[in-house]
Amino acid sequence: MKKTAIFPGSFDPYTMGHHDIVLRSLNLFDEVIVSIGYNSTKQNRYFDIDLMVSKIQGVYEGESRVKVVVYNELTSTLAKSYNAQFLVRGLRNTTDFEYENTISQMNRYLNEELETVFLITSPQYAAISSTVIREVHRYGGNVSEFLPYPV
Repeated sequence: MKKTAIFPGSFDPYTMGHHDIVLRSLNLFDEVIVSIGYNSTKQNRYFDIDLMVSKIQGVYEGESRVKVVVYNELTSTLAKSYNAQFLVRGLRNTTDFEYENTISQMNRYLNEELETVFLITSPQYAAISSTVIREVHRYGGNVSEFLPYPV
């Protein structure tokens, strides 16, 4: 059976840390679907969602096992629509774990066949967060080292 994983997030922006999680996920799964969701707690995106789709697709050009989709529904419902059995989440620290564990439990409640797989962030990317990247970019700082595509 084909092993499909959803990698959900707002990806505002998509960072080298996210890219690292996808590359490592390809060693575990047959297909990884980078799923850009509309986060109800984040009212306004900094980077346009269509721009992010284009940039992420460009990163994986030639890699047929990675797809990029936009969604506006429960992640557990999205997983069902793609017959995905797994969610992949990266963890930088214990704060991430507490947050992600709660979401994982709810996703499992909503879709019993969905297993969340946590990957510990590679050390060189542990300090990178989309929030920090947005702030540095907003004030003219160079963020190119932290993104797998040019901005």
